[in-house]
Amino acid sequence: MTISGKMGIVFRSLVVICITFVFFQRLWMQYWEDRLLRANALGLNTIQVYVPWNLHEPKPGKMVFEGIGHLVSFLKLCEKLDFLVMLRAGPYICGEWDLGGFPAWLLAVKPRLQLRTSDPVYLKLVERWWDVLLPKVFPLLYSNGGPVIMVQIENEYGSYGNDKAYLRKLVSMARGHLGDDIIVYTTDGGTKETLDKGTVPVADVYSAVDFSTGDDPWPIFKLQKKFNAPGRSPPLSSEFYTGWLTHWGEKITKTDAEFTAASLEKILSRNGSAVLYMVHGGTNFGFYNGANTGSEESDYKPDLTSYDYDAPIKESGDIDNPKFQALQRVIKKYNASPHPINPSNKQRKAYGSIKMQMTTSLFDLVRMTDPADVITSANPISMESVGQMFGFLLYESSYIAKKSGNTLRIPKVHDRAQVFVSCLSQDVDVGVLRYIGTTERWNNQPISLPTIECTTNTSLFILVENMGRVNYGPYIFDDKGILSSVYLDGQILHGWKMIPIPFHNLNQEPNLTFEMQHTKNRSKKFELTNDVGRKEPALFAGEFSINSEEEIKDTYLSFNGWGKGVAFVNEFNIGRYWPSVGPQCNLYVPAPLLKRGKNTLVVFELESPHLELSLEAVDHQDFTCGSNVSKVNQL
Repeated sequence: MTISGKMGIVFRSLVVICITFVFFQRLWMQYWEDRLLRANALGLNTIQVYVPWNLHEPKPGKMVFEGIGHLVSFLKLCEKLDFLVMLRAGPYICGEWDLGGFPAWLLAVKPRLQLRTSDPVYLKLVERWWDVLLPKVFPLLYSNGGPVIMVQIENEYGSYGNDKAYLRKLVSMARGHLGDDIIVYTTDGGTKETLDKGTVPVADVYSAVDFSTGDDPWPIFKLQKKFNAPGRSPPLSSEFYTGWLTHWGEKITKTDAEFTAASLEKILSRNGSAVLYMVHGGTNFGFYNGANTGSEESDYKPDLTSYDYDAPIKESGDIDNPKFQALQRVIKKYNASPHPINPSNKQRKAYGSIKMQMTTSLFDLVRMTDPADVITSANPISMESVGQMFGFLLYESSYIAKKSGNTLRIPKVHDRAQVFVSCLSQDVDVGVLRYIGTTERWNNQPISLPTIECTTNTSLFILVENMGRVNYGPYIFDDKGILSSVYLDGQILHGWKMIPIPFHNLNQEPNLTFEMQHTKNRSKKFELTNDVGRKEPALFAGEFSINSEEEIKDTYLSFNGWGKGVAFVNEFNIGRYWPSVGPQCNLYVPAPLLKRGKNTLVVFELESPHLELSLEAVDHQDFTCGSNVSKVNQL
C-alpha cells in the first residue's frame, strides 16, 4: 500500500490520544493495561507516546529497556488491546520531562554540543541512539503487522530553530531504519512562522499542527494544508490540551469540562482528528520532572511531582469526573466503534499515621561517601561534569572568618543552594552543620556569614539541589550545580570538594544502604532534644504495616507540616514534596509499590521535619498547600 493510501486509512474518523511518557516513568508498570482500558472506555483508538532518550541511555553507551522503560512490552500491549500507536522518537521530545528527553551527560561533552542542530558530533550521538531504538520499533510497524502507524521526529522545532539540514538528517536516519512504508511526521505550532521553520519540505513527511484549546481549528488546518502534499493533509491537532501543567508555587490549573469538550467537537464534527494531551498524565516519579523559564533564564519554574494535568483520567486513574464524561459524550458521536462499560474507580486506603525517626544527618552522609567519589577542583564544577545527573551535590570549601562576619555570593546556581558552616576540626559540635541561609536561581541573594570561632579555618558547605532541567525554550542548556565562581567578601574562594549525595533515579538500582539501621544513636539524641529547628538536612525513616493482600490499595502520603525534600517507598523514588510552597500537599503511592507486611518510608528532608516527626497516609489528592490555598488557575 502506498503511503498516501495508508494515510487515508489511518486518518479516517480517527481520534488519537496522547499518554505522554506515562508508560515509561509516569505510571507504574502494573497499571499500564488499566489506564489503556480506561482510554478505550473514553472512546479512543490510538495511543501517542514519547520515547525519552535519557531514560533509556542514562550513561553514555549504557542502554536500558527493562522495567519501567520496557518500550516493546508496552507497544505489544497496545497491539493486544487493538490500539494503533503514534511514536514520538525525538531525539528532543519536550513533554515537561527533564531536559526535553535529552540525556544530561550530553551537557558534559566538550567541546560544547549544539543540541537540536546539524552539529556533526551531536548527530553522531543521535545516530548511535537510534541505531538501538529504531530496530526495536521496526518489527512493530503497521506495515509489518504491528500497531505503529506514524513516527514523529523532533517536536515543535519551528518554535526553536530553523536548521533544515538537521531535520532532513533525522528523516534520513528514520527512513534508513524504518523504510518507506511508515509515515514520518513533524509537529509545530499552527502559525506560518513556526511551520515555515519546523517542517521538512519533502512530499513524504507529513506536517501536523498544535494550538491552544478554544482556538478556531479550521483556519489553522487550512494553513496546515500549505505545508503538506496535495491530498495528503488530513487535519490533525497533535496536542489538544485537556488541561495544563502546574509549577511549584502556582495555583493548581483547572480547565472547564464543557469548554474542553465543545472545543474538541469543533475538530471532530468536520472529520478532524485530535491527540488528547493529556488523556492521563500520571506522576513525575524520581527526578525526571521538567521545568520552564520566563523571558530570563533566572525566571525558573520547576514542575510539580504530580502530572495530573487536570486530564480526564486522573493521576490515580479515576474517571468519575465531569471532564471524562463530557469528552466521552462528544467522542461517542464520532467514533462508532463499540464502547466498553466504564471501569470503576480504583479503591484507595488511608493507612493512617506513620511515625518517623531521624536516621542519618547530612554530615553522616558526607562521612559515608567513598573518598574515591569526591572530586576536587580549584573552582566549583557542575553536577554533569562530576558525572552526577540528578539529585544533590554538596560543595565543600573553607575560609578564615572575620570577627565582623563575611559575605558570600554565588552569582549562578542551578537551582537551590543551602549554606552551612562548621568547625570540623574541633571536638565541640563535631558533626553539626550550622544552617546559615538559602539562595535560589530565581531569587539569588548574597548570604551573610556570622562570626564563628573556630581554632582553624571555618568549613563551608553548600548543598545544591537539581530541581529539574528546563525542557522547552532557549534555555534548555540547563547545567546544574554551582556554575560560577563563589565570592567571599568580593574575592574568589578557591579550593573545593564536590561530594555526591547517593540518591537513585528510576533507571538505577536503589542504593539506600543508609536506611533505618544507620546512626541509631544520633536518632535517639535528635528525639530527646527535640532538635527539629536545626535545619540540617537529614534522612528520616518509618514503617507501616499492611495485614493482608486485600488491604493493599493506592494511597497518598501527606507532607503537611514538613518542609521540602524527596521520598522513597520500599526503595522507590516517589518524587519531591514542598508543601510550604505548594500547591501539592500529597504524593501518590500506587498499590503495586506496596506489599503485605512491613513497608518502609525514607524521607530526605532539607529543612524542618514535622514537629511530631510523623506523616499521614491518606486516601485523597490535595492541592491546597502553600500560599495559593483556595486559589485555582482557571483556564
